[in-house]
Amino acid sequence: MRILLASPIDTEALAILQQRHDVVSCIGASQEQLRERIRDREILIFRSGVEISGELMAEAPGLRLLIRAGSGLDNIDLDYLRTHGLELQRIPQPGARAVAELAFGLMLALSRQILVADRLLREGVWAKHRLTGHLLTSKQLGIVGLGNIGSLLANMGLAWNMRVTGCVEHPSPERAAAFASQGIQLADLDTVLASADYLSVCVPLKDSTCKLIGREELAMLKPGSYVLNMARGGIIDEAALSEVLRQGSLAGAALDVHQVEGGGAISPLADLPNVVLTPHIGAMTIDSQREIGRRIIGIVDTFAVSGSTPDGQARETGLPL
Repeated sequence: MRILLASPIDTEALAILQQRHDVVSCIGASQEQLRERIRDREILIFRSGVEISGELMAEAPGLRLLIRAGSGLDNIDLDYLRTHGLELQRIPQPGARAVAELAFGLMLALSRQILVADRLLREGVWAKHRLTGHLLTSKQLGIVGLGNIGSLLANMGLAWNMRVTGCVEHPSPERAAAFASQGIQLADLDTVLASADYLSVCVPLKDSTCKLIGREELAMLKPGSYVLNMARGGIIDEAALSEVLRQGSLAGAALDVHQVEGGGAISPLADLPNVVLTPHIGAMTIDSQREIGRRIIGIVDTFAVSGSTPDGQARETGLPL
């Protein structure tokens, strides 16, 4: 198969693909460069951060399969994909656990002021009695979006004896009962916001979730609560979050995703000591990337033999909230 690799993947997986297929690597390329390199390609492999526009796909008349090495679909022209019958395969599960673990780690970092303690000690300040924190045990964890990541995070919270409340896009008595059997209370967004000590946003970015958490929603949070964004920049209004944090209404925030990402981008929250910022590394564990690479090989090899992928169907509708 003729493959265009637009994003990095596990090195062992790449070596295997190069042995078995015709692979052109175009990592970090501009849209113009991608359009030039994609023209004779049959398969496109990519991650977040690479815009997969209709114009790009139109340059490749032989393009048949897109492989999203992750879960988000906000960088893909889905209308073009559907209209032209292209197949899209996502690989959400391996990265989901890594993102959930990072979210839990960030909750610990916030609750115990770990980064503040580290910075002060490096400056020679022994601030033991200033750095009191909170236990996660018995606290309320609110999760906006109980899909792959949100459900895993909920289970981690339950394992720490946290109380977990979450909301979904399409609630029903059946879904509420299923979550209740796991110890998760399903509620509406307003209830999740008003009750949370720790609020984690775990929904995909689309029209209905853009700035889902704005000034009005942030005002509903309890004083002293914490906010985490593990989903996509743009779901939380960063200007509104900055304002609320500077007013002292919230205890802190952690963001792995940002409205503006990439080299040279500086978050409007960067000067706040009670904010933890990471550069969209949620899925970036050796284990998850190795598994994603293994699954990419399986998808490509199956497609090369049978003309269809293991699931045999495009997944272009996005994740449930």
